[in-house]
Amino acid sequence: MFKTPFLDLPPLRSAAGTVRLPGSKSISNRVLLLAGLSEGRTAVHDLLDSDDTAVMLASLKELGCVLDTGHDGVLHVTGIGAQLRQREAKLFLGNAGTAMRPLTAALALLAATQGASFELSGVPRMHERPIGDLVDALRLLGCHIDCLGNEGYPPLRLSGPSALKLDQPVRVRGDVSSQFLTALLLALPLVATEQAVVVEVTGELISKPYVHITLALLERFGIQVQREGWQRFTIPAGSRYRSPGDIHVEGDASSASYFVALGAIAANDEALRIEGVGHASLQGDVRFVEAAQSMGAQVEMGPNWLEVRRGAWPLRGIELDCNHIPDAAMTLAVMALYADSPTTLRNIASWRVKETDRIAAMATELRKLGAEVEEGSDWLRVHPLREWQPAAIHTYDDHRVAMCFSLAAFNGLLADRAPERIKNDPQQALKRGAGGEQQGEPDAAVPVRILDPQCVAKTFPDYFETLFSVVEARAQDIPVITIDGPTASGKGTLADQVAHALGYIILDSGSLYRACALAADRGEVDLNDGAAVAAVAGELNLSFKNGRVWLDEEDITDELRREATGLMASQVAAHPAVRTALNQLQLNFRRLPGLVADGRDMGTAVFPDAQLKVFLTASAATRAERRYKQLISKGFSANIVGLREDLESRDARDKNRAASPLLAAADAQMLDNSAQTIEESLDLVLDWWAQKRPFAVQR
Repeated sequence: MFKTPFLDLPPLRSAAGTVRLPGSKSISNRVLLLAGLSEGRTAVHDLLDSDDTAVMLASLKELGCVLDTGHDGVLHVTGIGAQLRQREAKLFLGNAGTAMRPLTAALALLAATQGASFELSGVPRMHERPIGDLVDALRLLGCHIDCLGNEGYPPLRLSGPSALKLDQPVRVRGDVSSQFLTALLLALPLVATEQAVVVEVTGELISKPYVHITLALLERFGIQVQREGWQRFTIPAGSRYRSPGDIHVEGDASSASYFVALGAIAANDEALRIEGVGHASLQGDVRFVEAAQSMGAQVEMGPNWLEVRRGAWPLRGIELDCNHIPDAAMTLAVMALYADSPTTLRNIASWRVKETDRIAAMATELRKLGAEVEEGSDWLRVHPLREWQPAAIHTYDDHRVAMCFSLAAFNGLLADRAPERIKNDPQQALKRGAGGEQQGEPDAAVPVRILDPQCVAKTFPDYFETLFSVVEARAQDIPVITIDGPTASGKGTLADQVAHALGYIILDSGSLYRACALAADRGEVDLNDGAAVAAVAGELNLSFKNGRVWLDEEDITDELRREATGLMASQVAAHPAVRTALNQLQLNFRRLPGLVADGRDMGTAVFPDAQLKVFLTASAATRAERRYKQLISKGFSANIVGLREDLESRDARDKNRAASPLLAAADAQMLDNSAQTIEESLDLVLDWWAQKRPFAVQR
């Protein structure tokens, strides 16, 4: 997950491959609550790992449920059997409506019947999300509930005991949020032990597919709710939650919408395959596929998979009642930018009471890109966009805003004058950002900045990593920062810090020859055989994380520092074929979302088109002192005079070598860090980088 303040998406060009969806948030939290209330032990497979499920798990543990995760990743929940183990607790539920609403109902009923006191709170936005309709229904039933802030909003105190009025229907509004009805349906079996309990919905029920999920899961846990249309629901007498033993969580259909849209926009050759949902899905949001098909997508479906290709291009504008896909419909608002006529989304009033006011948020951020947008109390109209503007998208701590607007990075597909050439010539495209430099025609494509990208942790923590695994970009579109300089100038430390701050790939080029030599030696390759060593170099699977070097899944940092490894590196570096192979390996590090390359000739020889080149230096005396302190701290003896003489000698050799002498690129920013801390150098480089970016809102 990207934990940076922002994530810059360069123009993206096409998509193909396979996506495995995380578990459904709606199903995950329903299953967790039902397992927690049940008798017995439930094995929950494929559970979503996210912020929303984390707060539900923490609450269940606080309430006395036993949670164990096996080596296979399966969560085992031993429920409380509808009998309170804790009579008092304060539960923090973040911004998770799928935890706040059903826990409010369940704990209010348990407090009333068994005597207890619970406080439920969340983040500030949760305290702005209305819960009054659910609170009113529970109060009429006889529950004692205090709103500790504003009436009708969390935080709440639920207390008891109190007498319940079960001989009359429980009435709840259905036209604000289906979660209020779901909360009652999940909780009322706790008190339907001796008599049936009836729930009546007033007003038109929105988001019916989510209630369908609730009813299906209740059945899995032994509760057969009788439904009369969508207005009256009867929980039968004698209801008792029983564990089904094992239960599997479907992939999240709302999350699938971003990849269905991606296929409709950018899968213009090979299909994009989405695994985890299909025509057998319980979730209503799988019907997003129908909307995408109306806009032109070509979709094939199996019981648990989808395959999506681009069909009509540009997409077709549509007008749609979105009551059946309230969350997934947000994705249509960004798809509309790629359409041939306006798209109108209706019956979306529930957007205003979600993680943010999503109608206002979508309209505001779409306009930043240059779009014409109209909005009403329960509708949104988006006009096609042809002249895109780079924009920093504010995400409002709303995961769906962040994921929707990632699709705006494909704006170059509308302006690109040669999409077919790129599609048919693999040399013109860069799979996942890997490969050499390409020469492409200029177009009007613009990058998109996503502010606070880690907000996707609510439902899809690895969303951006998953996106990057199935999209292509031109090499010249992927930003590169190079940090060159002499030995012991601090290039590696600064490069690692810059990459961490931006969420970029890091390339420590100085380790490549050592890693190549080490891998060849381990493979019993003759180090004097240049062709054989070059073959090893071409297959190296290296990565750099937090100042460490990884070969495949092994940390080889300490082995690279051994003197014997250095001697082997000098031996293999003499082979021209090895140098060629490692140069290509360096180019292959140019991957999404961007690269910071540290070395002695990154900006001059390897990435001459880098958008920012930094030449980092310090006086020989300063570098010798730093090296001396480093060696002493590790228990090695050292002589500062000798270290300085060695550095000066190496500087002279590097500057006068025949191949790629150590020189600052003509357009490099010079940075003498002799008197600077690493933090000061980092801030300066990030400021230089901000000046290169086209966004009005910077770091």
